[in-house]
Amino acid sequence: MTIRTRLTLWFTGLLSALLLVFCLVLYTVAERHREREFRERLRAEAQTSVGLLFGRETISPELFKLLDRNHMTVLPDEEIIIYDSQNHIRYESGTDYLAVDRTTLDRVRVETDVYWREKDREIVGTAFTAQGNRFVVFASAVDTYGFSKQRDLAWLLAVGWLVVTGGSFGVGRFLAGRSLQPMRRVIGRIDGISATQLDQRLPTGADNDEIDQLSERFNRMLDRLEAAFRMQQAFVSHASHELRTPLTAMSGQLEVSLLTDEEPAELRETLRSVLDDVRGMTRLTNGLLSLAKVGVDASAVRMTRFALDELLWKVRDEVRRLHAGYQITVSLDTAHGDQPTDWQLTASEPLIHTALLNLFENGGKFSPTHHVTVNLGQQADTLQLRIHNDGPPIPADELPKLFAPFQRGTNAQGIPGHGVGLSLTQRIIQLHNGRLDVTSSTEQGTTFTVTLPQNL
Repeated sequence: MTIRTRLTLWFTGLLSALLLVFCLVLYTVAERHREREFRERLRAEAQTSVGLLFGRETISPELFKLLDRNHMTVLPDEEIIIYDSQNHIRYESGTDYLAVDRTTLDRVRVETDVYWREKDREIVGTAFTAQGNRFVVFASAVDTYGFSKQRDLAWLLAVGWLVVTGGSFGVGRFLAGRSLQPMRRVIGRIDGISATQLDQRLPTGADNDEIDQLSERFNRMLDRLEAAFRMQQAFVSHASHELRTPLTAMSGQLEVSLLTDEEPAELRETLRSVLDDVRGMTRLTNGLLSLAKVGVDASAVRMTRFALDELLWKVRDEVRRLHAGYQITVSLDTAHGDQPTDWQLTASEPLIHTALLNLFENGGKFSPTHHVTVNLGQQADTLQLRIHNDGPPIPADELPKLFAPFQRGTNAQGIPGHGVGLSLTQRIIQLHNGRLDVTSSTEQGTTFTVTLPQNL
């Protein structure tokens, strides 16, 4: 069932139910009014009958019956029965529509006024006192005119209910169609979006209603998907290129070695060169796997509480063990006087370890003296880490592209690398809701600034 049909049925059903309740209430109120009015008329007939037959100025029962037989009264099928205090019938119109027993007489004497119905006939029993005698009068009749009006009212309400229900269905379907028209346009536009046409966007209006908000969210999702597809394409293209180069070099060197009779020393040199290429490919593959893992499975990262200053010393010792010529100077900014600084951080320690290792190795690699200075400070609820080296500056126009995968600056010519480390580092920092900034100039050198919130 479509939303249009469902909304139409809901609208029609709700309006029909409310209208039905209104019709029932109106009919009930009209019936209560008819009943109350006819009851008062029966009571007046009973009082008039007692007054004419047993009051101060009376008429004979024969004359009263004559008037009744000639329809001089206003109530159809009327019957009057009058009992005295001894339960003897003092007057009866003679139509025999009504039968009264002793229990009913006693009830009227106790309650003074009793009303009930027998099918369409309505009866009023009333106790009156006239000329010192206590009478019980029963007046009954059929409200033919009142019932006719009620039937006409019922037909009118039923026809009106059916007409309004049918009209509400048509109006509801029209309004639902108009309301969902933007949704149909969105569906039509979505059908035209494919993997090769991710640049298309959904139309948005100025009303800022729920459909416009949905379109805006969908457009944002398309922006992310388009960026992811482009990143994936660039990733595959660059990865293929980076892997093809060492594979080609290795194949060439091995083919040459097989075609020529090299001396053991030359063969050993060839194997050493191939081994270097294999190690480079291993580092590249590990970087690509780490990059893909951080980008795809970020929700599965386990966060713990650890001391960032202690991790800095561990990473420094690891870099110095891997690169004997690198010098890493670490300093802590304790600007809080005698109060100890809290270096605790809630994060993924293995990922932060990888990010710091990349930054330390990158700084040592680009510095002519392989010297890197690291400073850790605290600002409010964040920890700020500065990694500085005196290597050649990065051109200003290349800074915005520095963290893209496989992008290397012109200052990296002649320096081994694949352009994966900084991209991986930025993703790790972003995963922890932090920031990675870089400044570079000839006078000041290059500084990477890492800002991390202490509590996620």
